[in-house]
Amino acid sequence: MNAHMTADEFREFGHAAVEWVARYWERLPDLPVTATAGPGETAARLPAGPPGTGDRLDGVFTDLDDLVVPGTTHWQHPGHFAYFPANTSGPSVLGDLISAGLGTQGMMWATGPACTEVETVMLDWLADLLDLPAQFRGGKGVIQDSASSATLIAVLAALHRASGGTWRTEGVRPMAVYTSSQGHSSIEKAARVAGLGDRAVRVVEVDPQTLAMRPDKLREAIAKDLADGVTPALVVATVGTTSTTAIDPLPEVGAICRDLGVWLHVDAAFAGAAAVCPELRWIHDGLEFADSYCFDPHKWLLTGFDCDALWVADPAGLTSALSVLPEYLSNAATSSGAVIDYRDWQIPLGRRFRALKLWFVMRWYGVEGLRQHIRDGVALAERFAAAVTADDRFELVAPHPFALVCFRLKDGDDRNETLLRTINATGRCLLTHTKVAGRYVLRLAIGAPATRAGHIDATWALIRATADELTGTRQV
Repeated sequence: MNAHMTADEFREFGHAAVEWVARYWERLPDLPVTATAGPGETAARLPAGPPGTGDRLDGVFTDLDDLVVPGTTHWQHPGHFAYFPANTSGPSVLGDLISAGLGTQGMMWATGPACTEVETVMLDWLADLLDLPAQFRGGKGVIQDSASSATLIAVLAALHRASGGTWRTEGVRPMAVYTSSQGHSSIEKAARVAGLGDRAVRVVEVDPQTLAMRPDKLREAIAKDLADGVTPALVVATVGTTSTTAIDPLPEVGAICRDLGVWLHVDAAFAGAAAVCPELRWIHDGLEFADSYCFDPHKWLLTGFDCDALWVADPAGLTSALSVLPEYLSNAATSSGAVIDYRDWQIPLGRRFRALKLWFVMRWYGVEGLRQHIRDGVALAERFAAAVTADDRFELVAPHPFALVCFRLKDGDDRNETLLRTINATGRCLLTHTKVAGRYVLRLAIGAPATRAGHIDATWALIRATADELTGTRQV
């Protein structure tokens, strides 16, 4: 008995799977954004164990409809405005399908030459598309799973450089990592993983108006560490913070890092995609000072998770920190020095062919299609922000240069928390919150490809109607 799926069976179920996804996308607007299943409900409906003999996926698509869809938060829903977008697209899904079908293990050039070289070229395409500085062009990029991993890579490379190479053999000595109070939580986690601990992370004050890192406070923190015998290893500057998309002043921060010899990593996980549009490339002013830079095509550039693009100005410094070459991986191509082995650019050994979905996306949309997607998001955010401004019961609490709008009722935190909980409970949209200057703030992040002006208007109408009920007032 041959238990493996034949080519004809794969065609049959493959066509059915594509049809199911297409039908799911078509009916997304009619589904509640959030899962309707309660805690433990999905698990309770699954069999206690696997079938003794294969069932040829009998009824699997019915199971998806009845079991998976109710237990899913629908990130591609036009009313999904939570966190940051994690958008995907048809070309990305097809690229992932081909990648899965090939099953390439691309840990080294020798184990997947096309996997390696397509990735190198795609990262150069992206560097051109974003008009990145010269130090990131020409084979300086790599795909990580997320910006969190990119931050960890930057920390390790910075420790290696700051120690003069002794970190690799002797471990860490007193070193410090600097970021603003608005920096991502992955920075703290990276410091822990790297063996530095939380005490090595210096939280730099931000400007109360812009929420951007204060260069003078950064310089003070570095000077204090130097006086105390602590080595400044890394500064993480953010272009588009998670809470409000604040932008750290790269020219000033970068000049400090250059003067003091500190590695500068720039995290533009969400906002970096905006630079595909020439009119938004001002966000990268000062990027020429950076040693490493990353952004997530899987957030706002139509490429499904996981796909973070990381560039390093000195790949040799990175691979010197991370390379381990046991005999069983030795091969002629690696020994020649003429190829890239991306296993030395990341933590795991194994890696899949993620560049395929990026290639499919860029081929399908082209430069102008990607720019239109970004511009649509920015325009929809401006549309929503204008509506908020027109209602004197509400206020904007941060600039909104991209596709995130932070706003709140001019009322207490409890009222705003109730507002968020009430509108999310309808299932018609999903927003999240943050705190700015200690105040509870609602976040509306736009990015799903299906989101249109009508969805923005309907969400604002729901928010206003809910505010009417909560406040007992009505904006005319």
